[in-house]
Amino acid sequence: MSTRPDVAVPDGPAPAPAAAPAGPSRRRLATEVWIVLGLSVGQSALYALVRLYARYTAEVPLAQQSTTLNPTRSPRPYLDLTYQLLAIGFALVPVALALYLLSSHGRSAVRRIGLDGARPGRDLAVGLGLAAVVGIPGLGVYVAGRALGVTVEIQAAGLEAYWWTVPVLVLSALQNSLLEEVVAVGYLVERLGELRWSVPAIIAASALLRGAYHLYQGPGMALGNVVMGLLFGWYYVRRRRVMPLVVAHTALDVVAFVGYAALPEEVLAALRIG
Repeated sequence: MSTRPDVAVPDGPAPAPAAAPAGPSRRRLATEVWIVLGLSVGQSALYALVRLYARYTAEVPLAQQSTTLNPTRSPRPYLDLTYQLLAIGFALVPVALALYLLSSHGRSAVRRIGLDGARPGRDLAVGLGLAAVVGIPGLGVYVAGRALGVTVEIQAAGLEAYWWTVPVLVLSALQNSLLEEVVAVGYLVERLGELRWSVPAIIAASALLRGAYHLYQGPGMALGNVVMGLLFGWYYVRRRRVMPLVVAHTALDVVAFVGYAALPEEVLAALRIG
């Protein structure tokens, strides 16, 4: 006999525990990938393809054309700064979306793709090593492409010289690296793996996407970025850490953006950069 008459005893058996929610279907995952890419680097790839067509059909030869990165958005300095910061902030929204989608079922997306600070020293060393491996040959690819007429002149920093110019260029470099490495590598590799793509196909897709959204610079630089994408994709598949890739990409862009703004015109002309 129970010593606690105030406690009700259920008549039937205890309910079974709720089943774990099933993962999304392959069709839903594929749709998700198209949406994320359409809001970010996939959109950039389509625009770059159209711009390449426009360049080849223009009256001016490709070798005599140029493109400006980080252009001035207003002749008024503080309004220009406002536009620059807004552009950087909104460009990071797809990164937040990709991380949010990868963090379903309570998983930490930053730990899942290795964007955390678990190994700062090693990530920094590997990232700078990758930057050196990619950056030095990359400059040679650019110079060769300019000589062969398959690469446009790249003006890496179109901002006027203000007190905030260098910090904005550094933030722009960080934004580029987060967008490309988180979305085009970390997110895409994880999702294509869930869609049961083979590892070579995943690495190739990530690398070709990277090359596609650089087509606006000409086929020479696009091909160079495909090679960079193959290296970065291979590293991520092996290590499952995107942080070294972010470090490498940020370092490359900081050197390009700030270096362009700081180097004398004579040096830029000798490198066929400006």
